[in-house]
Amino acid sequence: MAAVSLTCIGFGTLSADNQAKAETLEKVSGIVRKQLALSEETQLTPQTKFSELGADSLDTVEIVMGLEEAFDISVEEENSENITTIQEAADLIDKLVDKKC
Repeated sequence: MAAVSLTCIGFGTLSADNQAKAETLEKVSGIVRKQLALSEETQLTPQTKFSELGADSLDTVEIVMGLEEAFDISVEEENSENITTIQEAADLIDKLVDKKC
């Protein structure tokens, strides 16, 4: 999967009330689907927990590595331990991408 090219628009960092961009959610869902070898029929929502998809801790590490590669970011270990849903992953990615700008 090619790295995602994101343009920085200067909206600042995400607050707790802001949610990830739809584009980020879609890309995170695609990475999760690929890393866990999920079929297209598998329903994914922002609230889908990785554990509900059968992911163990190693799978979660692989998901985070896939996200880091795709978005050209680095996720600290303490942050990666808090990612349990697609929404949480997408929110963190948008926050880290905004920090890079």
